[in-house]
Amino acid sequence: MPIYPLYALLFADNGMSDGQISALFAIWSTVAVVAEIPFGALADRFSRRWSLVAAGGLQAAGYALWTAVPGFWSYAAGFVLWGLGGALVSGAMEALLHDALTAVGAGEEFGRLLGRVTAVGLLAQIPAALAATALFSTGGYALVGWVSVATCAGAGLLATRLPETPRGEPESYLATLRSGLVETAAVPAVRRAVLVVALLLGVDALEEYFPLLARDWDVPAALVPLAVLAIPLAGAAGAALNATRVPLVVSLALSALLLGGAGLLHHPAGLALVALSYGLYRMVLVVAETRLQERITGSARATVTSVAGLGSEVAAYGVYAAWVVGGVSLLSLGILAIALLLPWALRSRVPARR
Repeated sequence: MPIYPLYALLFADNGMSDGQISALFAIWSTVAVVAEIPFGALADRFSRRWSLVAAGGLQAAGYALWTAVPGFWSYAAGFVLWGLGGALVSGAMEALLHDALTAVGAGEEFGRLLGRVTAVGLLAQIPAALAATALFSTGGYALVGWVSVATCAGAGLLATRLPETPRGEPESYLATLRSGLVETAAVPAVRRAVLVVALLLGVDALEEYFPLLARDWDVPAALVPLAVLAIPLAGAAGAALNATRVPLVVSLALSALLLGGAGLLHHPAGLALVALSYGLYRMVLVVAETRLQERITGSARATVTSVAGLGSEVAAYGVYAAWVVGGVSLLSLGILAIALLLPWALRSRVPARR
């Protein structure tokens, strides 16, 4: 979406303060907190594919609102729509991928393919950034917004072509919801993996501030999309590695230190350190997500994964607050604390499949 690298600047250039921007992000997270688990169960009970289709339509509607009626309450309403769309995707995508691979006897390939899917998603930010620069120079935020609306609608249409593995006789919606919640709460290995994945996913809320970091470090607004381009590139490389044998604690601790160093540098060159930090973080995240999926044995896979998604939205509140209070330095300390949890959270062996 071309609007990705510019929407924080869109808010700022339309009079939103740092506090208001963080409030908008918090509204986004609040909607996800409320909708995350119910929508995960919805995907398990009915259709994971059609959850992805509906998500594209909701996100398109949100961007249309931002573009047609700029202002705080329009931005807030757009984030509500986007939050609902995100809740539909969360859990459904991983479950769709895992079950499709398992159905053809390739379940062990999940981590590798998830890494590739994540990498491609991040690499898509390259043409998006180039398009954002060209579109912004030609037609400002309005052109960027409407092209993003069309992109979301097209993504929703493409999602109709994804294959979905039949799952047998479905339970009722409430039974599906209960099954996922019980597995999350009752199985220690699942519970710990859900916790650490939630914390790691929450860290990704920092991505919303990358354009603001670039501008604060004296990068001109028109060049911000290109200046932050190295960050998703590094993230894609890290995700694609799927380095299951690399010490996760060391990798995430190094990510935290690089991010803190970039904050101290406070210079455009610091974006290179942010990129390296993000690449290491993405590598750890893919491994943690893979280990979570390995531990889930019940049928409510999207629901369990959505519990981690809900936790990530709660963790995102901490990121937004840390940004306002202490900026990059405080966030780097938070990431370091998560690194220390990894051995405890992911130590158990994979349980036998039912």
